[in-house]
Amino acid sequence: MECQWKPDEQGLQQILQLLKESQSPDTTTQRSVQQKLEQLNQFPDFNNYLIFVLTKLKSEDEPTRSLSGLILKNNVKAHYQNFPDGVSDFIKNECLQNIGDSSPLIRATVGILITTIASKGELQNWPELLPKLCLLLDSEDYNTCEGAFGALQKICEDSAEILDSDMLDRPLNVMIPKFLQFFKHSSPKIRSHAIACVNQFIISRTQALMLHIDPFIENLFALAGDEEPEVRKNVCRALVMLLEVRMDRLLPHMHNITEYMLQRTQDQDENVALEACEFWLTLAEQPVCKDVLCGHLSKLVPVLVNGMKYSEIDIILLKGDVEEDEAIPDNEQDIRPRFHRSRTVAQQHEGGDGIEEDDDEDEDDLDDDDAISDWNLRKCSAAALDVLANVFREDLLLHTLPLLKELLFHPDWVIKESGILVLGAIAEGCMQGMIAYLPELIPHLVQCLADKKALVRSITCWTLSRYAHWVVSQPADAYLKPLMTELLKRILDSNKRVQEAACSAFATLEEEACTELVPYLAYILDTLVFAFSKYQHKNLLILYDAIGTLADSVGLHLNKPEYIQMLMPPLIQKWNQLKDEDKDLFPLLECLSSVATALQSGFLPYCEPVYQRCVNLVQKTLAQAMLHQSQPEVYEAPDKDFMIVALDLLSGLAEGLGGNVEQLVARSNILTLMYQCMQDKMPEVRQSSFALLGDLTKACFQHVKPCIADFMPILGTNLNPELISVCNNATWAIGEISIQMGVEMQPYVSMVLHQLIEIINRPNTPKTLLENTAITIGRLGYVCPQEVAPMLQQFIRPWCTSLRNIRDNEEKDSAFRGICTMITVNPGGVVQDFIFFCDAVASWVNPKDDLRDMFYKILHGFKNQVGEENWRRFSDQFPLPLKERLAAFYGV
Repeated sequence: MECQWKPDEQGLQQILQLLKESQSPDTTTQRSVQQKLEQLNQFPDFNNYLIFVLTKLKSEDEPTRSLSGLILKNNVKAHYQNFPDGVSDFIKNECLQNIGDSSPLIRATVGILITTIASKGELQNWPELLPKLCLLLDSEDYNTCEGAFGALQKICEDSAEILDSDMLDRPLNVMIPKFLQFFKHSSPKIRSHAIACVNQFIISRTQALMLHIDPFIENLFALAGDEEPEVRKNVCRALVMLLEVRMDRLLPHMHNITEYMLQRTQDQDENVALEACEFWLTLAEQPVCKDVLCGHLSKLVPVLVNGMKYSEIDIILLKGDVEEDEAIPDNEQDIRPRFHRSRTVAQQHEGGDGIEEDDDEDEDDLDDDDAISDWNLRKCSAAALDVLANVFREDLLLHTLPLLKELLFHPDWVIKESGILVLGAIAEGCMQGMIAYLPELIPHLVQCLADKKALVRSITCWTLSRYAHWVVSQPADAYLKPLMTELLKRILDSNKRVQEAACSAFATLEEEACTELVPYLAYILDTLVFAFSKYQHKNLLILYDAIGTLADSVGLHLNKPEYIQMLMPPLIQKWNQLKDEDKDLFPLLECLSSVATALQSGFLPYCEPVYQRCVNLVQKTLAQAMLHQSQPEVYEAPDKDFMIVALDLLSGLAEGLGGNVEQLVARSNILTLMYQCMQDKMPEVRQSSFALLGDLTKACFQHVKPCIADFMPILGTNLNPELISVCNNATWAIGEISIQMGVEMQPYVSMVLHQLIEIINRPNTPKTLLENTAITIGRLGYVCPQEVAPMLQQFIRPWCTSLRNIRDNEEKDSAFRGICTMITVNPGGVVQDFIFFCDAVASWVNPKDDLRDMFYKILHGFKNQVGEENWRRFSDQFPLPLKERLAAFYGV
């Protein structure tokens, strides 16, 4: 249809007036504009006016016309399915006719509008769009070609998947060869669009691109030296992605590509350098990394190290010249949302404390300057050096040490600062080679903690935390004590960035040092409590973490009246200030949970209000969730993190207070609330409620017992190993319940046993889940041997291998009693795997006497059963240490 629609002059003026008003900074005006726009949306041809202003009304200024297009784009997003046909056809037509507008701003706006319509599922209903845009690429008019390419690039970004599906008859078979022709176009902007379009299809290994992979790579090489930064950036981006998906095609050219990327990582344009620097990060993950790079390290290391200096712009943005800012309140936008890690119950292993389920080693990543543009050349270079240090180890150190000597003692603080960052970046990969230098380097770094430049002090905190493990392994007076003394001063620094870095570094030191810190507790608490009165909002949140980690690290040593007197008043004061809907409760609740677990009975005077509030938070959240479910348009969905954190703190209280939590539970409806939480849609809610169920079962089973008939079926349905942490906590809770129930567990065994046996035999099950599953099977067998023993043969082997590495403790004890009881009931079930049982028995350091007797009876029973000769042949298969241990402890 040709344009029959004409605007009404008065309506047009009204809309122009509105567009002008909407550019006003005043919020009241803004609000009234929003209301008027909503009203105008009732009229179908309102959208015709908007497109008319964008494409036809050349008398108006460009910002107003573009704004009209952007409002139309929002309407398309929200209401496109309600546009009458005439309106949507008119809009589509106008877009295609004006994609080549002489103004770059109008062209870009039309392009955004086209791709928004296309992404509303309209690629199918607008069959002429792609052919028309591809045809316009051949236009003699630069504006038309550039406009069409801009729109195509946006469509490729937004709709890559549908473009490569049968729904559209595979347009990419035509489009990709077409794009490749434009790599050699005379205009840099067009060349850049062409590469950007093709780049959208690399990671998904799109067939149409894979067919043309060689010409694509040749064309990229031809553009390698392009004078336009945007083109070089897109070439680098393409090569980084090809590294992941088509290494086979790059390998023959790898030497040249590496040389090229070395140059580009030093590009004058930082955006190009950043894209190129990603290449080293990606390459480090490829198995060929060592072969490809070993000859280039001597050139690469200096380039990466050089990229780790703060740029002048960074220093301006970081206010690097402002040394004291502790009195300036934080900008609320700068405070990142925190993620609460729900409780996971884990076993303790030989030679280490309890390990959390999530092996997140990345917590101490290079987060030294998260306030500015999140990812920059400095961070990327440091990350690349870090991963390459892990690949090359000492070989990388050879090339780094000569540079470090120069940097670390340089008079220019910017250079010295980058040297300290380098030292931190290589800490993990080059630790072995660094050990020889640490006795002189650590004292030097401790001195740098007092540097007059705040940015030097803050990076030094981070780097020292990366060597905390070594510091703790040395004589305390030589390293730990001076480091701790200086770090505590930095926690009270007058610069906020230094406070933050020092707090984070101190938390890492606490984790490494554990009880080594006990002699200094008074001094540490003094500092942390003083920081409470000093810190602005953002750093308070990190301070909670440092206090929680301290409690986790020193445990019961914190339970001294003088320490409690220092620590609890400021925590409780914050607790009383915060409202129930304040997200600052998360870190505070996590902190209190650690403190309650550490103090045990020392927390009693504070437990009642804390317990009550947690129950209220759970209740409020559940109530809000029910309202939202019944009337989603009236009631907002609650933030369930409040409930999760509250459940976790209740677990901490139950674990810390033990039997003392009984009266609190008796006077509350927590079990009713838990019944709802255990059935929540959100896995993290269920995970935390099962942890609490286990802790309450241990602390005051008399209140849990009446609910067991309701709880057990729910626990059975949550033994799904796809959700590891939920499954883990449910499994652990079942084990705790078994111990309390004794023979009364019998009716419930069939609800869970089958799933537990399946999980213990599943390949790739995480260690923590295997251990908890084995313990729970053992405990079920201990209380209900007749029900579990017949299945012995199905689980005995993985059962033995998963429990041989955990420490002697109550849980291991009850599990082994269970296995011995089951072997007595069904000795045939263990015959084929007896060597595994022997190995598991030998893993005990000090079993209780009666358990040792059980082991003795089973071992000797088996030996007598098979006879002296067969036993000798059988035990000759044992590794020597096993043979010796069994002979020494059990005389077999």
